[in-house]
Amino acid sequence: MNADLSITHLILQASLLVQAVMAILVLASVVSWAVILSKRSLLARTRQASEKFEERFWSGGNLADLYESVTRNKETDGLVPIFSAGFEEYRRQQQGGHSDPDDSIAAVHRQMRVTHVREVERLEGGLALLATIGSTSPYIGLFGTVWGIMNAFIGIGSMKQATLAVVAPGIAEALIATAMGLFAAIPAVIAYNFFTRSVESLENQYSTFAEEMIGIIERGLRGGKN
Repeated sequence: MNADLSITHLILQASLLVQAVMAILVLASVVSWAVILSKRSLLARTRQASEKFEERFWSGGNLADLYESVTRNKETDGLVPIFSAGFEEYRRQQQGGHSDPDDSIAAVHRQMRVTHVREVERLEGGLALLATIGSTSPYIGLFGTVWGIMNAFIGIGSMKQATLAVVAPGIAEALIATAMGLFAAIPAVIAYNFFTRSVESLENQYSTFAEEMIGIIERGLRGGKN
């Protein structure tokens, strides 16, 4: 490849504005991949913890023993916070001597719902940033391309004779900005869609578990067995 047409040379020879656009896109790509790797680890850990806890929950043990176990081991991922919030409220209702089961059930359900929303918000953290990077990066790159091509044509206009060898570097350096915009946007969009589906799946699992636990607590408050 001709040294004058190497990517590094073209970037160094680009105008300051185009270089600034490229720097923004590189930064956006780095941030995007940092969020992707962090979110992938969080969701995988959360899903694994939820599945393991659900197995323990339905193993037939006592809820009080299960609560003591997760508290002692300082478990905080997956379904554990929702379970802990519900059981703690259930125990407060029992210790407080509340006689109306409906009020107690409503209090437990409310506490679990608040924790449910908080956990989903934690899982969704960073997704808005991925969506922003995915939607804006192509336009930022396109802006750099338009500016670079405009400067290239202005330079061509000042010459008496323009050849492909003269035109190519200016056009090429401008198109690099578009390529970098796509390079930043495509992984962000793919990851956003994948993570959104994962969060929705976990949210459904949380909702189902909460309803099932409420049913168990309701039977306990109305005189059944846990």
